[in-house]
Amino acid sequence: MEDKSIRRITINPNICHGKPVIRNMRYPVETILELLSSGMTIEQILADYQDIEREDILACLNYAVKLSQVKSINRIAI
Repeated sequence: MEDKSIRRITINPNICHGKPVIRNMRYPVETILELLSSGMTIEQILADYQDIEREDILACLNYAVKLSQVKSINRIAI
């Protein structure tokens, strides 16, 4: 069964250089994930970015899950 929340994530070569963004706005998924990983709560992000909805943040997380579902991973140097 497809999760329809992923449809909130769009890719357009004319917006943010084709990076995945929220609903064709200039809010990259990457930025939202970085905010969450820095310790910000969903409520704090919603307060700072009033165009974003809770479902958008959950869609970002869902998008990250989908990207991590691979059959194998090659180690990269960090």
